[in-house]
Amino acid sequence: MNVGAVTIAFDPSSLVLINLIVALMMFGVSLDLRAEDFRRIARAPKAPLIGLLAQFVLLPALTCLACWALRIQPELALGMALIAACPGGSFSNIMTWMARGSVAVSVSMTAVSSLAASLLTPLNFALYAWLNPYTRPLLTQIALDPLGLLLLVLLVLGLPLVAGMWVGRRFPQLTLKVEKPLRLFALLVMLGFVALAFSRNLEQFTTHFHLFFWLVVAHNALALSIGYLSARLSGLAAAERRAITLEVGIQNSALGLVIIFTFFPQVGGMLLIAAFWGCWHLVSGLALAWFWSRRPPPLTAPLIALGEK
Repeated sequence: MNVGAVTIAFDPSSLVLINLIVALMMFGVSLDLRAEDFRRIARAPKAPLIGLLAQFVLLPALTCLACWALRIQPELALGMALIAACPGGSFSNIMTWMARGSVAVSVSMTAVSSLAASLLTPLNFALYAWLNPYTRPLLTQIALDPLGLLLLVLLVLGLPLVAGMWVGRRFPQLTLKVEKPLRLFALLVMLGFVALAFSRNLEQFTTHFHLFFWLVVAHNALALSIGYLSARLSGLAAAERRAITLEVGIQNSALGLVIIFTFFPQVGGMLLIAAFWGCWHLVSGLALAWFWSRRPPPLTAPLIALGEK
């Protein structure tokens, strides 16, 4: 599964734009967050904590083991490790609502994971990229700057989160008007940016499509499965299982692209993974949300049940 040296055409001026896009998406999501979302976890912590365990412990660890066992080409494996280290995507709340899942659990996980990612995303990425003997030499060659990575994540996630919560509490009427258009605008711009990256590197994407396509599909299926099985084995209700499944399966690939363009612009294989993740998880997440939307969740969560009702 060797793709060789993948060279990606990259315009440095695009870096500022994508940083602003990710910050804008985080700001839009945070407009609807309240301090109550954090207090909710303190009162009923089981479901969010199970989801966060799956998000920040199980997914990165199992991704590392899978890449190691299957000897995934280092550039692609490094991209998978980075995606696994990112927090949940900004559209998981909407998908959870569509899927008739627990929006309270979803919002709680989004709030906490966005804060925790400021520390855990750099830590998990550096740890598991180093633990995999196939990606360790590449990581050493790149000479990752941990402090710079930490500051970047704080700037594009932490500060917009705090600013969005403040604006949402201070101007609630304005929030009701701008939240949905802001999310839609950020999504369209982000998809446009991914499309531009694909168009400028069409030959590279076409040449290696048969490799990164199946890697992304399998990796996304792994993330969704980890979320679902963690929640199911913990005895959570169906609505909570749905929320956790989508939170873990919808990764913030936009943050991954920011990190790649900032620290790894020469590692084209990472971009192949992150850019396609940005498209595929929307397809899989929306398909799963539509499937569940046609099946009201049962009120109980028996461990021996064979499937969702």
